[in-house]
Amino acid sequence: MASMIDSPLFGGLFTTDEMRKVWSDETTIQKWLDVEAALARAEAKLGIIPQKHAKEITRKARVELIDMEEMKRQLIFTHHPIMPLIRCFQKACSAGAGEFIHWGATTQDIMDTGSVLQLRDANDLIVRDLKETFRLLAKIAKKYKNTVQAGRTHGQHALPITFGYKVAVWASEIKRHLQRIRQFSPRVFQGEFAGAVGTLASIGTPGFKLQRLMFADLGLAVPEIAWHVARDSIAEFVCVYAMIGSTLTQVCNEIVGLQRTEVAEVEEPFHMGKVGSSTMPHKRNPMMSEGVIALSKLIHAQVGPALADMIAENERDQRGWMAEWSFLPETCCLLSGMLFWTNKVLAGLIVYPENMTRNLDALHGLLLSENVMLKLGKKIGRQASHEVVYELCMEAFEKRVPLKSLLIR
Repeated sequence: MASMIDSPLFGGLFTTDEMRKVWSDETTIQKWLDVEAALARAEAKLGIIPQKHAKEITRKARVELIDMEEMKRQLIFTHHPIMPLIRCFQKACSAGAGEFIHWGATTQDIMDTGSVLQLRDANDLIVRDLKETFRLLAKIAKKYKNTVQAGRTHGQHALPITFGYKVAVWASEIKRHLQRIRQFSPRVFQGEFAGAVGTLASIGTPGFKLQRLMFADLGLAVPEIAWHVARDSIAEFVCVYAMIGSTLTQVCNEIVGLQRTEVAEVEEPFHMGKVGSSTMPHKRNPMMSEGVIALSKLIHAQVGPALADMIAENERDQRGWMAEWSFLPETCCLLSGMLFWTNKVLAGLIVYPENMTRNLDALHGLLLSENVMLKLGKKIGRQASHEVVYELCMEAFEKRVPLKSLLIR
């Protein structure tokens, strides 16, 4: 096991089986075959290759017909990702049809378009789970819209808020992420077929018609121009996913803080048998929330390679592009895991309104100093009022007496 994501034992803490399947070797190869088949069908419609061969290519474009072990051996020998597929695919097809596989394409055309198909499938899962996050947050916000708790700034009591307000802020952020995904989708989910240097030289005049037919078949947008070396859309995808990860971390980090023994205002789901410590039987640790926070460190680490991948040389090379084969699956898998655990936390979140009420009086009335200052300011001026109330607040804090008693004095 080289990655925790792929670990049969620990993988469930890092991602979901659904997302892992999207990026499995079998799915990757099937997507490449889907692209090759769509290319053949489009070329047959334009008379570039024989119709009968396109039908045969389509019939045999199934991953179970590919000798994966042979493909692996050839990949190491040729140091090329697509030629081994073409050779194994050719063996699966009739002799005549096999010669028309990959007609006019370059490796990156097939792999980029295949990756986009995987990104689209991955994104469907992310959007589904992100909508559930929004639903759960909206439900909690509505339920606790009138539940007063201490608002905190710099880790200190500031002014009263409601717990519903706090959660609604999170929900609003999730809503904006869903908007960002809708906005980037036309830019990210577009196919790539442009030939060796992006000029469609191998196809010639019918090239643009071929793109439209091929990408309509695959349900992808037609790019404005070849994007072999223009990886800004890929970087945008990764950055938005990392931002979503940050929001989920913000939520879980706040839950960890509010679950502190001294605060005890919320608690992540608990059931008998959930163990907080191997040596302290009393512990009820927020380990699901902490797990999400841990994964954020990993998803943030994918942003650097995505931005670096935008810097390419000439019309194509592998120095940056190859990194995508790693950071795209990892980004999707990590966010899938973060959403799974965040939603689990939110679905069973335990809220303690009585502790919120108790904590409101922790400073014996200092929580309302702003209101006192502004009311007094109407009589003696805002700046003068601040000085008077400030001195009384500091005295109340240090003597641990109610602010009200000093104000009356």
